[in-house]
Amino acid sequence: MLQNDRLVSDLEEDYARADLSPRERAILDYAVKLTLSPSTMSEGDVHALREVGLTDAAILDACQVTSYYNYVNRLADGLGVELEDHWEQGGQADS
Repeated sequence: MLQNDRLVSDLEEDYARADLSPRERAILDYAVKLTLSPSTMSEGDVHALREVGLTDAAILDACQVTSYYNYVNRLADGLGVELEDHWEQGGQADS
């Protein structure tokens, strides 16, 4: 997926307009809702993931990954952690 520059660009701009499979879109919809309005999550959100073929283990993974990144970002924001220069420039660290 990351080898497709157009897709990466579309995901950065607005994932809702990216050329994604129903499964990929459902996962991203779930992650966005969990990030922006976690108190509105319901059993229906989990059911939507099952409808596109995710197992309970995969749903748990999606929830944990989303929650972890939200936690880490809020922790960094709460402590005033500054981004490293390469992140502000949109690049990645040298390998």
